[in-house]
Amino acid sequence: MGLDDALIFTRVVECHSFTQAAQGLGMQKSTVSRRIALLEERLGVRLLNRTTRKLRLTEVGQAYYERCRQIMLDFAEAEQAVMQLQQEPSGLLRITAPIEFGQLFLGRVLGDFMRQYPQISAEVELTSRHVDPVEEGVDIVILVGQPQDSTLIARKLFETGRHLCASPAYLEAHGCPRTVAELAGHRAILLPQDSPRYWPLLDEHIACQRVLSCNNITFAREAALAGAGIAGLPIMISERAVQAGRLVELLPEARLPIGELYAVYPSRRFQAMKVKTFLDFLMSSLPVEEGRLLEPTAARLLISAP
Repeated sequence: MGLDDALIFTRVVECHSFTQAAQGLGMQKSTVSRRIALLEERLGVRLLNRTTRKLRLTEVGQAYYERCRQIMLDFAEAEQAVMQLQQEPSGLLRITAPIEFGQLFLGRVLGDFMRQYPQISAEVELTSRHVDPVEEGVDIVILVGQPQDSTLIARKLFETGRHLCASPAYLEAHGCPRTVAELAGHRAILLPQDSPRYWPLLDEHIACQRVLSCNNITFAREAALAGAGIAGLPIMISERAVQAGRLVELLPEARLPIGELYAVYPSRRFQAMKVKTFLDFLMSSLPVEEGRLLEPTAARLLISAP
């Protein structure tokens, strides 16, 4: 069977008419009818039951149609993929992202992307709320943690480690823990994913004295800088303060949970060129060293160091 036969058969089924299928294909109705008859003869089965008013698929015809339709979809996707290689991204790009990621990284990266692709415009919402990209018509949702909705495509962007940090003023007032066990009783600044009773450690259950919990990592950093307690901060927002001596990294041997950021978008057979190109651009633009995302200024200092 040639691809033409699959196309003719599929069009007849979808048009419910030899006449309409022939018109759409630019062929004579008699030619279409003869090609279907020859196809049935070669396969040794009846694919269509014909009456003067309608066409009806046989059981084997239904199965054959579903396979032919999939072939047509794959063929169309292959053509579109080739054509997109010759096209530049264009149109409105709608993105939502966590607040800190948007402020530290996304604004600069998106600006660079739009300068390179001037046919792109963008709408961005920085938020901590749950966003359904299908329901809200968002092209890309950047979020912390893998999404639970299996109908969406999730592309992992990076991991970001956390480390325990405190200000020199806090350590002067309360002492510096030399071992993980010495964390017990120290004042803790906790994030939403942390237990209210224990330090956020992977291998230990050490009780903490919770003095502050918050739902924003920048807020937690600022509280730690002010001396409120010890915080398990993401490296991507605390690296610069550690390098400047405003925060002290404690117990580097302590293992804290790894944070993961994903780019999530609807599961479509034909992904828009603007989405694919931007995600590739984003991945290549993030300041990552040894698998960890660095705070932008800290990354520049690292790169320029002799």
